[in-house]
Amino acid sequence: QVQLVESGGGSVQTGGSLRLSCQVFAYAYNTGVMGWFRQAPGKEREGVAAIDAYGRTTYMDSVQGRFTISQHNAKNTLYLQMNSLKPEDTAMYFCAAANDHWYADSVPPEEFFTYWGQGTQVTVSS
Repeated sequence: QVQLVESGGGSVQTGGSLRLSCQVFAYAYNTGVMGWFRQAPGKEREGVAAIDAYGRTTYMDSVQGRFTISQHNAKNTLYLQMNSLKPEDTAMYFCAAANDHWYADSVPPEEFFTYWGQGTQVTVSS
């Protein structure tokens, strides 16, 4: 059974950095796509970044150049390095995994993903 467990959230000031981790269990990295989503209070969940089995990455426009998604297959871990954080980055962050490959040059929609973690809170104060 695939399980995803996020960690690394917290509170930082504007301009600060955080690295989120997602420990992955029973998932085949050699196929499919993994991603990070976020949901702020009162807003819909949005795709932040994704990485496919070939290491290709995509990002939402507002985090391009500030966030970096990566994966360490030997450690079964997905990461999201977040730099130059802004108050509008405040949200609950979720990692997600899909078994199918995604061919478009964008973060797949949330309905594309089958497996989800419980989320980790990121709060950025001004």
